[in-house]
Amino acid sequence: MTTLDLGPATTTLRGLVASVTDDQLTLTTPCTEYAVGDLVEHIGGLAVAFTGAARKQQAPGSGQGGSGDASRLEPGWRDRIDADLAELAEAWRDPAAYDGMTAAGGIDMPGEIAASVALNEVVVHGWDLATALGQPFVATDSDVAGCMAFAEPFSTPEAADQRGTAFGPVVPVADDVPPLTRLLAMMGRRA
Repeated sequence: MTTLDLGPATTTLRGLVASVTDDQLTLTTPCTEYAVGDLVEHIGGLAVAFTGAARKQQAPGSGQGGSGDASRLEPGWRDRIDADLAELAEAWRDPAAYDGMTAAGGIDMPGEIAASVALNEVVVHGWDLATALGQPFVATDSDVAGCMAFAEPFSTPEAADQRGTAFGPVVPVADDVPPLTRLLAMMGRRA
């Protein structure tokens, strides 16, 4: 079993979250249902939910899924989300996190799949947030490869009915685009 290092991706996302100013909370994002504030609140929630998944503990409120709502951002949310993202990376360093079944967002899944979902959420929403803020975004090759391994099975025409609402429709891209652009296209984003 291979463990994933969520450290680089969460570090990037922590910096992005810390940079969000109050006047940017209403900016639009590539997630059409989320403004920046909604996306940031979703990021905070997924950090807690997937930390709980790694520890095989249901996080408070994790059964409701990952809807983002900026009105739930409390004073000090930047520091809280920063700490929660750091804890997320630490939780998935434990090899026991990958054993057996777990749950996040009300969905049961094997631990190793939960780790892949967590990495995908952090990387893709990191790009979403960076794009909304007009900042550059960089992901490691290994993070992009890990996310693509998760996303590819859901990105074929045969799997279109399995995508649900979690992913936008696959965006066609040229064969020679960079891997991050290909991943984002699989997630329904136009990079």
